[in-house]
Amino acid sequence: MTLDRLAPAIFVLLWSSGWVLAKYVGPYADPFTLLALRNFLTAVAFAAIVGFAGASWLRRPRDIVHALVTGVFLHGLYLAGVWWAVRHGVPAALSGIIAGLQPLMTVAAAPLMIGERVSRLQVLGIFLGFVGISIAVLPRVLAIDPGVTPISLVAVGVNVLGMASVTLGTLYQKKFLPHGDLRAVATLQYVGALMVTLPLALVFEPEHRLVFGWPLVFILFWSVVVLSMGAVGLLLYLIRRGQVSRAASLIYLVPPLAAVQAAIVFGEALTGPMILGTVIAVTGVWLTNRKAKAQPVEVTPAE
Repeated sequence: MTLDRLAPAIFVLLWSSGWVLAKYVGPYADPFTLLALRNFLTAVAFAAIVGFAGASWLRRPRDIVHALVTGVFLHGLYLAGVWWAVRHGVPAALSGIIAGLQPLMTVAAAPLMIGERVSRLQVLGIFLGFVGISIAVLPRVLAIDPGVTPISLVAVGVNVLGMASVTLGTLYQKKFLPHGDLRAVATLQYVGALMVTLPLALVFEPEHRLVFGWPLVFILFWSVVVLSMGAVGLLLYLIRRGQVSRAASLIYLVPPLAAVQAAIVFGEALTGPMILGTVIAVTGVWLTNRKAKAQPVEVTPAE
């Protein structure tokens, strides 16, 4: 079995664990401080790999800038938004379900940013995904889901903005950075992410809380090696190899895995609306990824 076939499944499995980690880190570190340390260590690790492998660095100044900007959106603003939202009351399972909004954002923006064509079947899949996410999230926000604690609309909004950031980063990379060694690109992207999280940590977390011990070692290992290098490396590989809309639609498969992991680790409740919404969203993924016979809709990209 080739990497092209295995990469999506491995990516979704690893990526879904990030929401559990965002909640797990609470007792051991401030979120922005931990993210700044994570981005720094990941940038150093990728730089070491580039040097050891003799890979080529990006040489054109505009390519370097594009890589930094991609990192600002793809890792910096995205993770800062998600981790802040989880710290301020958004359950890890629900935050993972909100991640299903990304394909909707991506398919809506891809025709304008990169001129990618979207089929009618994909549009239907995206619509079902949006309906599923709405069913899962709204009862908690509107406090109409009995037996569970309502959550802040502000926290949900910040979570959504985080997903919008990773969407913009994905499209930006596809348009402006289609070439270059992925390891060198990733190094610069995490420098860009550090440019976001370090100022946030300095401004909002003056104590820079880090509780040193084995839990923190595990958190950093999983953050840097498994997520930042493993999962994100697979995401960059998928973006480089295939259509950006189809790669992003894999995010729909994250909600059920994130919800199950959060239920096992933290005992978070899997409510009826969350289960129903997730099922509808996963149906949207299937429709978005299947090979449609319908003629794709032509959309003229913006100049």
